[in-house]
Amino acid sequence: MTLRWPAEQIWEDVAPLLPGFTVEVLPEIDSSNSELLRRIRAGRPEPTLLVAERQSAGRGRMGRPWQGEPGASLAMSLALPLAPADWSGLSLAVGVAVAGSLHPDLRLKWPNDLWLGGRKLGGILIETAAAGGARHAIVGIGLNIAPRAGEGLSTAPAALAELRPDWDAPRALGAVAPALVRAVLRFEAAGFAPFHAAFEALDLLRGRPLRLSDGTEGRGDGVQPNGALRVQTADGLRCIDSDEVSVRPTGA
Repeated sequence: MTLRWPAEQIWEDVAPLLPGFTVEVLPEIDSSNSELLRRIRAGRPEPTLLVAERQSAGRGRMGRPWQGEPGASLAMSLALPLAPADWSGLSLAVGVAVAGSLHPDLRLKWPNDLWLGGRKLGGILIETAAAGGARHAIVGIGLNIAPRAGEGLSTAPAALAELRPDWDAPRALGAVAPALVRAVLRFEAAGFAPFHAAFEALDLLRGRPLRLSDGTEGRGDGVQPNGALRVQTADGLRCIDSDEVSVRPTGA
């Protein structure tokens, strides 16, 4: 399958915001996040949007593998120097931008997943690296474009084609990329606060019974101004600010 990526249009939209910005599409790589981390550590820190048509070792949160095939998924990573006063809530701000650029029916599962109903449509992986005296953010996004099998997955997959049957991976990229860059730059300037209300409106977990990875049960109560998840438990309010804690709606 030959895909026609809107690299030039994205560059025209984003370059005025990010001097030195480049867009690159590779037919196959191990992981777009891993490749950008390697480049930054090797002294190549220019702002880059990297798209992989296929990943042989895509990664999700907590080291989980993320699979995708050309045309059936979108795998992209954005690397740029970033110096926010507080990094808390960055994945939530990214989620607001991605969901808003794709479809109003999408919801966000704290801290970094996009869901359609009770099924996962995509995920966000944020990593950082230091180079040249600056810290760089690498924002990885994986989206299911076409339906895929759910064998071996803890959550059944959803696909953008269910909402946008006329969209392919390049069109989804064209919608997501400029919104993502603007959101990350806004986050750098003002933190999570400008995204708080929008996240609350998209919050999949708010009001739902939840079970944490340590066995604690409670009910979602939105997020703190810094993006920490609020869970009302039998012992009172618990605020979770570590994405190493797994949270799942009970019955999901």
